[in-house]
Formats: sequence, C-alpha cells, structure tokens
Amino acid sequence: MTQETYLPHDDEHHVKRVVVATSNPGKVREIAEALSGLGWQLESLPAGIDMPEETGSSYEENASLKACTIATRLSLPALADDSGLEVDALDGQPGVYSARFGNLDTDNERNAHLLDKLRGQGNRRARFRSVVILAYPDGDIECYEGEVAGNLLEGPRGQGGFGYDPLFVPEGEDRTLAEMSVEEKRAISHRGVALKKLLEAHSG
Repeated sequence: MTQETYLPHDDEHHVKRVVVATSNPGKVREIAEALSGLGWQLESLPAGIDMPEETGSSYEENASLKACTIATRLSLPALADDSGLEVDALDGQPGVYSARFGNLDTDNERNAHLLDKLRGQGNRRARFRSVVILAYPDGDIECYEGEVAGNLLEGPRGQGGFGYDPLFVPEGEDRTLAEMSVEEKRAISHRGVALKKLLEAHSG
C-alpha cells in the first residue's frame, strides 16, 4: 500500500492522544520522553492488540504498516518507527532485518551474532537509520527520518539502551549509545533526530 507523505499544517488533527505502536517498552519510554514537550497523551499498545507482521522492504513501509494498522484498529493517531543498523562490511546488513537478525530472539544473541560475522574485519563503519510515522485514522500520515553514523566495537559496553546500542559508538564520541544517558542518546541518535523533526513540526 502506497501512502503519500503528509506534513502537518496548523495542527489540523488537534492531536491529544497517540498510541505508540510497539511492544518494545524501551522505545515507548524513549518516544514519550522525546515528545513530552507537546503535551500529548502517549499510550502503550493495549493488551490483546497484536502488531502486524513487518513485511515491508524498507523502514518507511514497515513503520507505515504498523502505524496505519494500529490507527485504524483503535481509531486513534498511532506512532511507529522502524529502524535498523546498516554495516558497511556486511553490505548494509542487517538493515530492515535488524530486529530479527539471524532469527535470534534476544538483543544479546543478535549482538553476539553480529560480532561473529565481523570477526577479523577491520572496517567497523556502520550507521543507524530510523523512519518515524505518525498515522491518523483518516489515512493521513507524517514521515520523519533520522540517521547517525559511527563505528562498531569488538565487544559490548554499557547497560543502557537496547538493541545494538552497546556495540555502537557514534561519530565524534568515545562512548557507546548504551553508555549514554537517555537525554544524551536522544540528542544524537537516529530515532532522536527523527522525533525532533516531529516535535518541531508540531510545536508553535
């Protein structure tokens, strides 16, 4: 399903309540804190509501699928993101398959799998990319993108964040995303950049 990218004007939808279309509690917290200045009531996915399978071939397709499905089911605006880690030495893998890389179940297992694939590899360049979609029940959508480049370590560092954060050191930094506070991470991360664009679009 192809959707036109919609950009807000005069906040015509008068957003008050938004469902965060994810089962990942870390993402819910990160998104809620990033958008706290809007005064929106950001809600977790209700119990018993299943997320659609991510069948898209791009971040935008997957984020749109999730947000549009939940917005339609609940008759409320829904916010979803799809993001991934693109590793130069792996020709951009795992990309859109980051959350199910190697068909493994946990962050620790996926991190170990990635490190195994990079064993002995001198090129550790990678980037995180994120697309955030805000979908409305009437079919309108807003699309925001963010990216952060950096390098992958040979072992995890830090207890914060989630996903591949313990392996990723952003360009110009000496700490992984998992070693940063929520505020520090949000200021530079791929999802933080995309959410900042959404915040700016709806502010003032």
